[in-house]
Amino acid sequence: MSQTLRHPEILDIARAEGKVTVEGLAERFGVTVQTIRRDLAELAEAGRLERVHGGAVLPSGVSNIGYEDRRVLNHPAKSAIARACAREIPDSASVFLNIGTSTEAVARELLDHRDLLVITNNMNVANILVSNPDCQVIVAAGTLRRSDGGLVGNLTIDTINQFKFDFAVIGCSALDAEGDLLDFDVQEVHVSQTIIRQARRSFLVADHSKFQRSAPARIASLSEIDTFFTDRPLPRDLTGRCASWGTRLRIASEGRGSEDPATAPATGQRGEAARG
Repeated sequence: MSQTLRHPEILDIARAEGKVTVEGLAERFGVTVQTIRRDLAELAEAGRLERVHGGAVLPSGVSNIGYEDRRVLNHPAKSAIARACAREIPDSASVFLNIGTSTEAVARELLDHRDLLVITNNMNVANILVSNPDCQVIVAAGTLRRSDGGLVGNLTIDTINQFKFDFAVIGCSALDAEGDLLDFDVQEVHVSQTIIRQARRSFLVADHSKFQRSAPARIASLSEIDTFFTDRPLPRDLTGRCASWGTRLRIASEGRGSEDPATAPATGQRGEAARG
């Protein structure tokens, strides 16, 4: 395969998997690792990828990946994470689901739950849960973000402040080594911060690709999250921090969509002081 044909396919793989490796691409295309390194160097120079040890990832920056690209990115992992999260939400609960393709996956897993109250600032979540007749859906007011169906702004925050819900299920665009949740849109960040404050328990749903990205605006720390649902173990240092904060880790298996207790260390309840 020529370089001209390889480059678009390399980008497609990066969008689907979050990362590409030199050895994996060399085997896939039947070329040398030196050839792949040149391909990645050219894509990085063009701003399409960022080089990391052993491969490349989608570039960080001040804008997010397009919504349709995010929808297919790591889809099996998001589905497994969503199943694990939905299992910890009981019937007859009040739940907030915010903007993001991971929270939309959780909404699909709530279609068989009974007697739910769901508040959301995500039009896609509302449309998904229309199919559950045993779920009352409240859509927060706000300014519509056409790119992904999200509602943001002061009206959204005012609506959220009228509720105290049992569970908040939120996503993020990136997660750094210190355990900070990051995003690209400052208005969305302010909404997410309000959601966490108004929740009795906060769940984060984010797949492993978020470990390899960066974004400029800080939402919160994992210390403010009760349970983090993801698909791969965190780096050792961050796992230790979560244990000290009392943030539970739940690793979802793509095969079964269930928690892997071998990689989910048992921790105690998060202290109220961590919510500050």
